[in-house]
Amino acid sequence: MRPIIEFCATNLASGSQKALEILEKDPDLDVIEYGCLSFCGRCSRSQFALVNGEVVTGETSEELVKKIYAFIEENLVF
Repeated sequence: MRPIIEFCATNLASGSQKALEILEKDPDLDVIEYGCLSFCGRCSRSQFALVNGEVVTGETSEELVKKIYAFIEENLVF
């Protein structure tokens, strides 16, 4: 099963769009955009995504992508 990466449309407009575009190119990930993920406080403070239901944050899109891949590597389920 591929990891599921979920983005909030509002957070995309706040800067995480680049992270989404990078991750969409990876065929081993399922990247989904939603209108709202109901993390409004977090959404206004930093870039974030849900990775298999867990919040991962970053100050920049590049940092967010690195943290998402690190999270996936640390939480692989066999």
